[in-house]
Amino acid sequence: MRLTDYTDYTLRTLMYLGYNRDRLVTIQDIADLHSISKNHLTKVVHQLGLSDMVETVRGRNGGLKLNKEPADINIGEVVRNTETDFYMAECFDRENNSCVYSPSCTLKGVLNSATSAYLAVLDGFTLEDLLVKDAKRGNRNAALRPIHLHAGVREKKR
Repeated sequence: MRLTDYTDYTLRTLMYLGYNRDRLVTIQDIADLHSISKNHLTKVVHQLGLSDMVETVRGRNGGLKLNKEPADINIGEVVRNTETDFYMAECFDRENNSCVYSPSCTLKGVLNSATSAYLAVLDGFTLEDLLVKDAKRGNRNAALRPIHLHAGVREKKR
């Protein structure tokens, strides 16, 4: 199973907001850190605002912040709300299923069980669980630096 870019961007946005609980952040901050289109993130943030997970503040000094505690944001719920479908194969789509094996195939049941297990694992985690702790200080590492790959060499962006 592969998450859509939309879900990936949603999770990254939530994580960034979780790391930066002490301030308002901008969409541009998140776009710059992750090298993601600001236009794509605007759509993500709009939906997060509608879901009440994120508070958006308009105006010159505006930005966004988490509207819930990280421990109250369930990752399985986020994924279910951002993915358009969980069709693992053609047979999951009742309208466009032309598979000749469908009437007697057990693969659909196997794939359905696998999807259910996948989502059950995600249900066991919250945003709080995804935030990396600084082991020495016991607090969240808000000074994340993205790692970029240049000509196969990892280098930290400063």
